[in-house]
Amino acid sequence: MEKQDLLFELGTEELPPTALTTLSAALAAEFSKGLDEARLAHGDIQSFATPRRLALIARGCATRQADQQTERRGPAIQAAFDADGKPTRATEGFARSCNTSVDQLGRIKTEKGEWLGYQLNEAGKPAADLLPGIAETALNRLPIPKRMRWGSSDAQFVRPAHWLLFLLGEHIVDCELLGARAGHVSYGHRFHHPQAIEIGKASDYADKLEQARVVADFSTRRERIQSQVRQSADSLGGEADIDAALLDEVTALVEWPVPVIAGFEEKYLDVPHEALIYTMKKNQKYFPLMDQAGKLMNRFVTIANIESSNPDVIRDGNERVVRPRLADAMFFWQQDGRQKLEDHIEAMKAVVFQEKLGSLFDKSERVANLAAEIAVHIEGDKALAQRAGMLSRCDLMTATVGEFAEMQGIMGRHQARRDGEPEELALAMDEFYMPRFSGDELPQTRTGIAISLADKLDTLVGIFGIGMKPSGDKDPFALRRAALGTLRILKEHALPLDLTILLHKAIEQLDINVDAANLAEDVYAFMLSRLKGVYTDEGVAVTTFEAVAQRPRRL
Repeated sequence: MEKQDLLFELGTEELPPTALTTLSAALAAEFSKGLDEARLAHGDIQSFATPRRLALIARGCATRQADQQTERRGPAIQAAFDADGKPTRATEGFARSCNTSVDQLGRIKTEKGEWLGYQLNEAGKPAADLLPGIAETALNRLPIPKRMRWGSSDAQFVRPAHWLLFLLGEHIVDCELLGARAGHVSYGHRFHHPQAIEIGKASDYADKLEQARVVADFSTRRERIQSQVRQSADSLGGEADIDAALLDEVTALVEWPVPVIAGFEEKYLDVPHEALIYTMKKNQKYFPLMDQAGKLMNRFVTIANIESSNPDVIRDGNERVVRPRLADAMFFWQQDGRQKLEDHIEAMKAVVFQEKLGSLFDKSERVANLAAEIAVHIEGDKALAQRAGMLSRCDLMTATVGEFAEMQGIMGRHQARRDGEPEELALAMDEFYMPRFSGDELPQTRTGIAISLADKLDTLVGIFGIGMKPSGDKDPFALRRAALGTLRILKEHALPLDLTILLHKAIEQLDINVDAANLAEDVYAFMLSRLKGVYTDEGVAVTTFEAVAQRPRRL
């Protein structure tokens, strides 16, 4: 059977950068599914994705379906003919449905009996007739939360469609999708090469776009950007802060990446570096640079989507844009410096943690008391844990955290140092939130361990106590994460603590109407089910875990 490479490209307005890889992967998966369901054999499918296009190449796609032979089963023999041997109405109807006569019907014998049957030979359809429907179905199935219309057309997609390149071998797959007529042309970079590019066959696609200043393959473009950023950092004797999410987003924003090194005034380095890094990454999509000691430099790398004859203009523009954001961060930091953490304690009384569980002040007071109890048993400082618990949420009241929510805990650490608090307490302000996610680092100081455990246990018994335990995928208070975090701290630090005793102590502090007799058992069972998952992932047999878990033990 003849095979040809299949090329599909949909050109659009700029696609949402955070959704680009998801859309690209889904298009390839749905196209592959459609080809399989249509019985069109094919080889590997390669995806392409840029801000202005979703594309794929299916290698060795069959140019027509294989002929198919199917066997249809009709009436049972005892019901197929009457006493005179004449075919019954059911038999005649079955023959008509097979577009044949009764005398052409065969017989199908099985262990359960014998039936009339017929072999149908279905000729395969040309791929060109099937591909438009496959493509349309694939586009309709893409995970797009909200589709839009444009112009006077009824077509709907995540962004307006402008062109459609659809080839099987060297032949156009004749169709119209999302208001775009299939052809053999694509378009290059919006500024460097806006004119049409004729694509003769799939093997020409990536090279011709490269010549038109478009790196069509997402992974190739991603690797190029990563290399460019690292080389730029090396040229300054620094190291780039490259995280995967930012790299993916920047890759989804450009078709022809060009690195530009820029900077900002050194005075802004007086602001906690985490705030500067956050605004550079989150708001501006810049790659911050670190010196050999791991300290933030007043330089960064941005990726332009154009090869400018005057890159200084791009550099100056980016520096001008980031300056107000850094100035805001400095202003908030300076404003917060006029008060100490403890000055915010009174203000927490006016902020509700949860309607039935009181204010942030009430929550902090419970955490402080429980943390002091825990500190006694883990060779910590009881008084320090008590104070740390009361200060643990004070940074939520600062202007810096109000502007940069991700700074909670981090701001507490910086502010505590500025207040002259003990270093262990300052570290505990950040460790209070650890672990923030699966695989994250754990608190290391005794004080940090105490307040982190106390907060998570108070949240667990409190939310369970008011009847808001997780159900299905709903877990608004992140109780599963709190349980896993607690278990990791207890397990990995090998702490001499009894979980059931801790739960009862946490419940004693709750000033709510709950069935305290069953609350500790419910929370313990919930946490044990999480622990079971932890040990299962580590290769421990379920039967072994359940045997050990028959009675409460120290973890």
